Amino acid sequence: MDTPLGRILVVDDDQNLLEVVKMRLEIAGYEVEAVLKEEEARKSVTEKTFDMAIVDLQLAQGDGISLMEEMHSILPDLPVMILTAHGSIESAVDAIKKGAHSYLTKPFDPQELLLQIKMALENRRLSSEIKRLESLLDDRYGFSNIVVRSEKMRTLLEKVSQIAKTDSTVFIHGESGTGKELIAKAIHLASERNKNEFVAINCAAIPEGLLESRLFGHEKGAFTGAIKTTKGLFTRAHGGTLFLDEIGDMPLGLQAKLLRVLQERRFYPIGSEKELEVDVRVIVATNKDIEALVSQGLFREDLFYRIHVIPVFLPSLRERKEDIPLLVEHFRKKFSQEMNKEVKGLSPMALRKLMLYDWPGNIRELENTMEYAVALTQEDIIQEDLIFPNQNKEETSPSSAIPPLKEARDAYEKSYLIHLLSLCKGNITKAAQLAGKYRADFYDLLKKHSLKAEDFKKQN
Repeated sequence: MDTPLGRILVVDDDQNLLEVVKMRLEIAGYEVEAVLKEEEARKSVTEKTFDMAIVDLQLAQGDGISLMEEMHSILPDLPVMILTAHGSIESAVDAIKKGAHSYLTKPFDPQELLLQIKMALENRRLSSEIKRLESLLDDRYGFSNIVVRSEKMRTLLEKVSQIAKTDSTVFIHGESGTGKELIAKAIHLASERNKNEFVAINCAAIPEGLLESRLFGHEKGAFTGAIKTTKGLFTRAHGGTLFLDEIGDMPLGLQAKLLRVLQERRFYPIGSEKELEVDVRVIVATNKDIEALVSQGLFREDLFYRIHVIPVFLPSLRERKEDIPLLVEHFRKKFSQEMNKEVKGLSPMALRKLMLYDWPGNIRELENTMEYAVALTQEDIIQEDLIFPNQNKEETSPSSAIPPLKEARDAYEKSYLIHLLSLCKGNITKAAQLAGKYRADFYDLLKKHSLKAEDFKKQN
């Protein structure tokens, strides 16, 4: 059987017209689902994927434009053609303004109908291709793919290129700021799934109830605030890749549902009795010791073995210091261009200072450091005093004692919290959101470093 040219949903309360349109489109090579009622159309759009919809303006229980808007709330990119026997300039303009791709007046010429459908599907394909190419350009030529000198990173990227050819679940482990999401994107872009979406979510940044809805979707009325049916990220990533960052922070209750999806590739959206099937490649990442969490009963052992199929260990920046000069040059060019400044480079002492530093915040910290230096420099060469301006010379001197890793991490963490609280003027809710932490966890961090939010409110 030949592959259909596209899948089209037709909605009209005229049974005879519905059958005629369905027959003509099927003869032309399209797969068609024809429904008489709005409820059926809503159900179909929620449960199935369509390339286009054709909707009558005057329906038995409502109007086609309202139905179109509901469809767009579920499938924003779905082209919709409005059919009407009451053609007028006003209704045509209204339909187009509210998102219709085109407008056809009954009785219509069958050839005109086929032409409009062909144009709508071609426009959709072109739009999707443009978005895909923009994403490819942005990611393929970003620093994660070209700024590599160290043997560790060369070996890792070779492994990534091999991993990309498989569909196995990938487990990326690395400290915060090492570029775990960029490696996940590289795997997606080098795979056969690159024509479809790469969807990412941070499991630590979203409360448990909302996280379940974001991942699996929900039916209208499934819970308080569920005012419309919403598709989840698993559905959105169908045919592509879903990246679950900070998997170690996923609540235990959700881990069981995730395990089932990984095993069977099926799940029920919240409040739905209809099971959905998805084809998704899953990549997970964490900066935590998952095996330790398993032994503590905080992470399911069966889920750990399900996600720990192909492990990728991302080295910290201090383990690949030969990459620092290349990264520094990349960020210098990036921020010079963004700020429209003629910054030609760094002084030898400034670069030396960067090379001697331990980088607890890894590449993300280096990026922030370079952004600060480019923003504040008044010369075309960045001088030493703009690199860690709050540190004295002894702190970065090669003859000074290097602090233990835990001490360096704690110092950076405290400095980060102080900066964040100052920025948010002591507002805990805002600070926790920016840090990607729950309020309770954020309070624990403040307690650990003997910091009080009230002290930062007094400063303002």
